[in-house]
Amino acid sequence: MRLNEVSYTDAQPIDGYGAGFFRIGGQVHQGAVLTSAAGTAPWDGMADAQPLLALAGEIDVLFIGTGAEIAHIPAELRKALEEAGLGVEIMNSPAACRTYNVLLSEGRRIAMAALPV
Repeated sequence: MRLNEVSYTDAQPIDGYGAGFFRIGGQVHQGAVLTSAAGTAPWDGMADAQPLLALAGEIDVLFIGTGAEIAHIPAELRKALEEAGLGVEIMNSPAACRTYNVLLSEGRRIAMAALPV
């Protein structure tokens, strides 16, 4: 078996997550987070669309992690994101973390906004 080291050039990978937190690039962040090549910041959840909309033109896909279980996001939020030209993928937060890391390792222009599990 051949192993290759994964390198992340544009942003920090998600190292782990647990009840109420995410570990991104070695730092623990409590609560919901927004992470991209621009950095990682707290996110106030589904009612906090502005930081997500600010990513328009900077990313191709936004992953939204809905916590431990997959759930619909508010229709107004989805509409605003799509009108801004952002591709949006909704999944539970563990799947969003895994998918974010895979696409980040490929050098893709992505971001993730996630609620903790």
